[in-house]
Amino acid sequence: MALKAAFVGYQFMGEAHANALDRLEMFFPEAPEVEREVVVGRDEEALREAADRFDFARTATDWEAVLEEVDVLYNLTPNHLHAEPSIAALEQDVHVLCEKPLSTDLESAKRMAEAARASDAVAGCGFNYRFVPAIRYAKNLIEAGEIGEVTHFRGRYLQDWLLDPDAPWDWHVSEDLAGSGPLGDIGSHSIDLAHYLVGEIDAVSGQLRRFVEERTPEGEDDPRPVTVEDAVTAELDFANGAVGTVEATRFAPGHKNDQTIEIHGREGSIKFELERLNELQVLREGNRGYETILVTDDDDPYIEHWFQLSGLVLGWEHSVVHENYEFLTAIDEGEAFAPSFQDGLAVQRVTDAIQESDERREWVEL
Repeated sequence: MALKAAFVGYQFMGEAHANALDRLEMFFPEAPEVEREVVVGRDEEALREAADRFDFARTATDWEAVLEEVDVLYNLTPNHLHAEPSIAALEQDVHVLCEKPLSTDLESAKRMAEAARASDAVAGCGFNYRFVPAIRYAKNLIEAGEIGEVTHFRGRYLQDWLLDPDAPWDWHVSEDLAGSGPLGDIGSHSIDLAHYLVGEIDAVSGQLRRFVEERTPEGEDDPRPVTVEDAVTAELDFANGAVGTVEATRFAPGHKNDQTIEIHGREGSIKFELERLNELQVLREGNRGYETILVTDDDDPYIEHWFQLSGLVLGWEHSVVHENYEFLTAIDEGEAFAPSFQDGLAVQRVTDAIQESDERREWVEL
């Protein structure tokens, strides 16, 4: 029987997940079938257009009213709307895939994680970079001991879309709506990968900076205050003895979607760059330099599902396809899914501690 799905939200991530469901039908035929029941939002005209584009049966403007009618809720809303629909769905044992960060603040993230623990439903947090084949390949190398004991982690996520001081105000620059700036928006991805690839973080030292104090919403005359940071840097202290750094900004000229992960071990190193996401650079003990591995062979993670010709590269959107495949399969088989709401809470603890460290100007233990 097909899983009936509701999308709450229909903008960029709505497009990404609708595309993922399309691709599953063709390339992952063993994936559970999904019936696109309802897309939910506030603007009825935009909803009708979204339902038509995404092939949903109908629209609704009240997310509470649809919970009894669906099996799966995709929470694709701005951050401040993550908590209540997700918690309500889980209380009715409706499965939830909620976009990252889990919420705007630690307390609401805790409530979401507790709702997930108490529910029989599967709850996933949308850290889709875990499902990039090269990242999976890197994890396999680390777990196999190919680079030895990990000693260093560096996570850098640089963008430039807010560099222009005249760029319009939107919810991403509001603390009430977003919770934080690039720390939660993109830095959370690096923190999740630090957990996934290296391990638990024990303490942080963070620094936040704002470069533009106000922006004007598109179509309006009066500016509104910017209440989040424009850049963040942080040091990380891992439970296993490794050290690390995280940097995130939307103020880096020439960097469009530049996420770079570097991991150094006692016997080698790994480097991944999102803008070259089919490649993994690996340095093994005894080699003078890095080798670049093109992670597109049939036996590489997930590649067997795609076009059967080595070297045909995948893109960003395929990580969301893989994420949906794993999430829906976990529902179908009654198994746990990761990244879970507990993983999302772990990231929220780190981002909250980084903000606290900046306020206190000292290290903060988690």
